Amino acid sequence: MSHCGSDVVLSGWVQTVRKLGGITFVDLRDRYGITQLLFGEELNRALETKPLGREFVIRVKGTVTERSNKNAQIPTGEIEIAVASYTILNASQIPPFTIQDDTDGGDDLRMRYRYLDLRRNVVKQNLELRYKVSRAARSYLDQQGFMDIETPFLIRSTPEGARDFIVPSRMNSGQFYALPQSPQTFKQLLMVSGYDRYYQIVKCFRDEDLRADRQPEFTQIDCEMSFVEQEDVLQTFEGMIRHIFKTVKGIDYTGPVQRMTWEEAMRDYGNDKPDIRFGMKLNDLGAVTRGAGFKIFDEAELVSGIVAEGCGGFTRKQLDELTEWVKRPQIGMSGLVYVKCNADGTFKSSVDKFFDQDGLKRIASACKAKADDLILILSGREALTRKAMSELRLEMGKRLGLRDKAVFKLLWVVDFPLFEYVEASELASHGQHDVSGGKSGRWVARHHPFTAPKPEQTALLGDPSRFGEIKANAYDMVLNGNEIGGGSIRIFQRDLQEKMFAALGMDSKEAQEKFGFLLGAFEYGAPPHGGIAFGFDRLCAILGGSESIRDFIAFPKNNAGRDVMLDAPSPVDPAQLDELDLLIKK
Repeated sequence: MSHCGSDVVLSGWVQTVRKLGGITFVDLRDRYGITQLLFGEELNRALETKPLGREFVIRVKGTVTERSNKNAQIPTGEIEIAVASYTILNASQIPPFTIQDDTDGGDDLRMRYRYLDLRRNVVKQNLELRYKVSRAARSYLDQQGFMDIETPFLIRSTPEGARDFIVPSRMNSGQFYALPQSPQTFKQLLMVSGYDRYYQIVKCFRDEDLRADRQPEFTQIDCEMSFVEQEDVLQTFEGMIRHIFKTVKGIDYTGPVQRMTWEEAMRDYGNDKPDIRFGMKLNDLGAVTRGAGFKIFDEAELVSGIVAEGCGGFTRKQLDELTEWVKRPQIGMSGLVYVKCNADGTFKSSVDKFFDQDGLKRIASACKAKADDLILILSGREALTRKAMSELRLEMGKRLGLRDKAVFKLLWVVDFPLFEYVEASELASHGQHDVSGGKSGRWVARHHPFTAPKPEQTALLGDPSRFGEIKANAYDMVLNGNEIGGGSIRIFQRDLQEKMFAALGMDSKEAQEKFGFLLGAFEYGAPPHGGIAFGFDRLCAILGGSESIRDFIAFPKNNAGRDVMLDAPSPVDPAQLDELDLLIKK
């Protein structure tokens, strides 16, 4: 209202055109919002010869006036522009979908015309949030003495982790660069070089199968620090996330961030990134269920149950829906057992034939279930059952409204295993090569081969029979059941790094060939160091209340890894392949 009476010039895109008798109202959209334009009777006649359509780019000159029908839903809702003159800067074809919040365009269509989708307010707000997170992270890290240093995108292909994207070199025939999965070795070399606090908001590339929270190219907040122990890293980056919450969301995240070991997370929640916005922990029920003659329990490696508080009144239809849900291929269970804890102290179960009231009471006691609670039980092979129970817990949390997107709960998961044993048939999915001809699996690094073991367990690196016992000096930050950051204290002595490579099946010749630059650097006064990398896209998506990181990337790929707007990847001219010595001769 303070601008009423001012003469202004506005440019933007036509959102809507509404003719009312002798006048016309136009909603003009630009990056900053919507402004209503009023075309009086004289200009209304001009619109008959120079009509406006949706998405026309126009410039208007006019005077700010008070609106008679105010709109409290937009910042400019109290004023409008009485247009004195207008210019059509560029006409537009009818867009393939409606450019507004509730659009009629499907995902594929909007991805093909992403430059139009980006005009929508909801997408603009997502990118604005992304920018705010980036700005807040940079501001905090700058205040903490971190230095932003760029690292190369054309590097050497290295083992471990996901598959690399490969780039052929024209000047070095038959040789290839790889795009970095992370700047890991470079940031360690920067620590050797004396740049004790490094960060970079950096693009990374992984040629892996996609889902809602993965893209072939993604962004990390990548950080490293010298002369630190685990506690220093955790405290520093708790501070960064608190700063982002305050700056971007206006949330004071007070109090300590909860911590739990990897073993506790797997035992109580069935996964290593638990959503702690609600309870419903897993309970091992093997001791109170076996021996009752129920074969499914008696022969199971694991019998596990969760308690849904206050759900004892679930109907048969609701329970049947849950049973069908766990039978889906994505979950893979053959069925579901339930126990209802009635208000009068009795129990009703789907396995009443095998468990009397005392048996059901023992199950309820083992779960600490109360009257009007519902116990849901799965059984079978341990790994499958634990994973399925974890998914069932999350599904129940969703159905009961316990996973509120407006509530944020941080968690540190620590003391991960240093290694995991991978069967030969699964090595490729871990980005590994099978050198046994499918005869046996091998130990691989759970994080990466530069992660240090717990200091007191270093000696175990020489005993393969005890690899499963070794804990990593590693940590993950979890937000609302999503891993948003992961890191570790690094190996910084050559002899220990060589032992780690040997444990992963890499002989000294291979280690020197692939990582000689790093091993050599460790001989020139490498300091102790550690760091962390945050999934920037994922963090933005969670803060924005979305399950898909694509909503927070300006030009994302689809679920097949394709850019449908550019139609990439695509074939290239045979002359280019010939120049790279990649042309297939017929």
